[in-house]
Amino acid sequence: MKPTEARKRIVIEEIQPTVNDGRYPAKRVLGDAVEVTAAIFADGHDHVAARLHFRHASQRKWQTAHFTALPNDLWSATFTVDKLGPWRFTIEAWIDHFDTWTHDLAKRLAAQPVPGQSESQNADAQDIPLALRIGANHLDAASSRAKGTDAKKLQLAANHLRTLADANRAFYDSPITPEIIALAAKHPDLSFSTTCAPELPLWVDRERARFSNWYELFPRSASPISGQHGTLRDVEARVPEIASMGFDVLYLAPIHPIGLSYRKGRNNAVTAEPGDVGSPWAIGAIEGGHTDILPELGTFDDFDALVTTAQAHGLDIALDIAFQCSPDHPWVKEHPAWFNHRPDGTIQYAENPPKKYQDIYPLNFESSDWRGLWDALYGIFKFWIDRGVRIFRVDNPHTKPFPFWEWCLAKLLRSAPDTIFLAEAFTRPHVMYSLAKGGFTQSYTYFTWRTEKPELQAYFEEICNPPVSDFFRPNVWPNTPDILHDQLQTGDRAIFQQRVILAATLSANYGIYGPAYELLEARPAQPAPGKTASEEYLDSEKYQIRIWDHSSPDSIAPLITELNHIRHQNPALQRNENLHFHTAENPQILCYSKSTADNANTILVAVNLDPRNEQGAWLDLALDKLGIPLDTAFTVEDLLTGQRYTWNGQRNYVALKPEVTAHIFRVIYT
Repeated sequence: MKPTEARKRIVIEEIQPTVNDGRYPAKRVLGDAVEVTAAIFADGHDHVAARLHFRHASQRKWQTAHFTALPNDLWSATFTVDKLGPWRFTIEAWIDHFDTWTHDLAKRLAAQPVPGQSESQNADAQDIPLALRIGANHLDAASSRAKGTDAKKLQLAANHLRTLADANRAFYDSPITPEIIALAAKHPDLSFSTTCAPELPLWVDRERARFSNWYELFPRSASPISGQHGTLRDVEARVPEIASMGFDVLYLAPIHPIGLSYRKGRNNAVTAEPGDVGSPWAIGAIEGGHTDILPELGTFDDFDALVTTAQAHGLDIALDIAFQCSPDHPWVKEHPAWFNHRPDGTIQYAENPPKKYQDIYPLNFESSDWRGLWDALYGIFKFWIDRGVRIFRVDNPHTKPFPFWEWCLAKLLRSAPDTIFLAEAFTRPHVMYSLAKGGFTQSYTYFTWRTEKPELQAYFEEICNPPVSDFFRPNVWPNTPDILHDQLQTGDRAIFQQRVILAATLSANYGIYGPAYELLEARPAQPAPGKTASEEYLDSEKYQIRIWDHSSPDSIAPLITELNHIRHQNPALQRNENLHFHTAENPQILCYSKSTADNANTILVAVNLDPRNEQGAWLDLALDKLGIPLDTAFTVEDLLTGQRYTWNGQRNYVALKPEVTAHIFRVIYT
């Protein structure tokens, strides 16, 4: 098959950043300098030139940046994103005949015979006048493409080359100035340029998408009075304390009315006792559904006051959105087609055999009224966005269709591009990655189950580097209301300290299920006979109100507070692409660093993965990643203790006791 224009000789490939060849947008954050790289080449020896075209979707006019050549036919260009939302970019490249000629002329001039020698010693010298006339033709063409002063200057340069050619000198100096080169490059011949198609998408989020500290709580457990149902006003009263701990996202378990039918009792009992409050994820009752508030929690005035107070303290309120219904949800009667019906006429409740959730009805996305269902679910998000909410943690998004999320999130982000969506999807990697590609801003991870040094390093190297990092932003949690990992079930203070230090320093986004973590809650639900220990909590807040003693001397809140302040004070910890693992000659010592691009801020972390024994190791540091020349003395300051140490060169020793857990060093080089 013949091409439509065979004179287009440029090949453009290996473009980055792209996700699935442009099917989905790569992700960046407001203010980022976006580096675009590509392999750009042509046949033969002609020189290639290229430029990057980019624009925000709201702009009609393209902006342009020029590519710089790298080794091996690779090219790089950079542009800065200064507006939230969707961007587009593309690459245009062409044969640069004038630059090819300039390079050729330089070689001819360098090969001229030394004055006084016979011209026969170098026949190429005879070609210089002809070469100058060829260059004049190129400048004539450039002048015809230019206007005004540029056109006049280019024409004068062309005339000057012809005058030199007519002089037929024995020896020529270069007549090409940097100004002429720049002018010619400004007006290239694009007759046979190649532009990559289709245009490539980029999505730009606000800074909190890249860096955030999350604190999760159940509003009904926020009362300071034992036995009393907490309210949104009680949560508001805790905002200053949570903000002072360095958290910037306050995530609330569902706040909607809870169904009575098949309500679960304490510890997931099938039958509720009088006074049992049920699961907040069994959404919907006579008082309403997903756009209503559980009366015991308060009113919309209370909710608005909470949002306002949180914002005043630098906190975002994050709401839990769970697309499922209790049997008492208004939709069950109003839209029965939105649910699966069994042969006996009953509605199918949620199951994950052998677990049964009789208090929850899943939604049927294969419903004949799927369009109505999609619109209603979109409307839930829109309702809360209109009330000032800009962060949502979405429950089990992997059990809903990918096309729905792609449609719903894109529509929401068109009008509220500062909204952040966290995908709670502990599922298969391809599924988690597809949700991220389809519009989710951040994602839960496998961190909770990565406990050994090799698997921690391998996992974070995967998710913190391209291609995964172009679309997947990890949000790392050592615990959730659903997950009490068996490591934590020992109740050892050291393991709680270790895991939160790892979370807070490995990932720019992290969170804790707050009261349970800071107060070292470690009691698992009793496993069935013959089964391994459950990851469910005993006396879980999912099924009952808990009163937490935040003044307990056992609390590790001071450590968590210190970690959050370290994160806020050190920009190196606010990104993921700068993570580098260093060699530690002990499988129980994990060592890694993060640095800003200019090495003005570098954090080096060494963690003892053994919660019971002292461990030591010689560290073999990649000094270039720390911005330190070889064989140079430097200082490291432990930000947890304030102690300073003088190190020299790449090999240095650390020893960590269980009660110390980790060094978080700030590297000081003078």
